[in-house]
Amino acid sequence: MTIRKVYDCAPGCPVESTLQIIAGKWKSVIIYHLIQDHISHFGTLQRQIPACSRRMLALQLQELIADQIIVKTIDPATPLKTTYQLSAFGKTLTPVIMAMATWGSTYNQHQTADDSHQSKR
Repeated sequence: MTIRKVYDCAPGCPVESTLQIIAGKWKSVIIYHLIQDHISHFGTLQRQIPACSRRMLALQLQELIADQIIVKTIDPATPLKTTYQLSAFGKTLTPVIMAMATWGSTYNQHQTADDSHQSKR
């Protein structure tokens, strides 16, 4: 398990601690899909995040497991099935990730409106 440094400093550091966990290249997106789907397989996540390579997805999943944000379950039935889901602690990130999703949607609409406005000039 990776031990993360716990920040104990000026205001703003709790944000750094949060970003240290969710700011990996695809971590927030992985968490978002696990919030939406509740449980997922590697292949499903890969289809949902096509820009993320298999290697990068595996690395990000390993880090989220090490940080106890997600749980990996291996079903020994043949063929083996591996699933990923948010841990109880990982579920506490739901309001954070959903706020990011809402903000991202607003930003995308704002950008589309700006692009539309500029193309009329």
